[in-house]
Amino acid sequence: MTERTLNAEVVIMTSFQDADPMGVIYHGNYFRYFEEARRVMMEKIDYGYLAMSASGYMWPIIDTAVRYVKPIQFNQEIRVTATLTEYENRLRTDYVIYDAESGKRLTKGHTTQVAVSIAEQEMCFVSPKALTDRLEAYFNAA
Repeated sequence: MTERTLNAEVVIMTSFQDADPMGVIYHGNYFRYFEEARRVMMEKIDYGYLAMSASGYMWPIIDTAVRYVKPIQFNQEIRVTATLTEYENRLRTDYVIYDAESGKRLTKGHTTQVAVSIAEQEMCFVSPKALTDRLEAYFNAA
């Protein structure tokens, strides 16, 4: 049986400019970390931002959530995972951030994106073939 999972992982060393005066990473930066893992995940199927645009679609985020389990500190190496959990009608990506050294979970969250036709400026209620064909090819090759 073919596994139908698309995921990615990135390792990031947190930066000084991402931290507040107490050395804790500002909560808004967690979305940048999610974004980097999602970018790497989508590149696996050759559907990064340039390919999305070239296919005639943009994919805005319409919903997001994050659960802060433990604070992330300045100069902390973190491991961020992204897993595509829905794609037929929308893209839902689940994320987990771990401390790279201990493996302890620090944060989890998700984002939901929908396809919007660039030409018509209208939301699609089904994911376009530009995405689903790439996913099917990836899953079949796995």
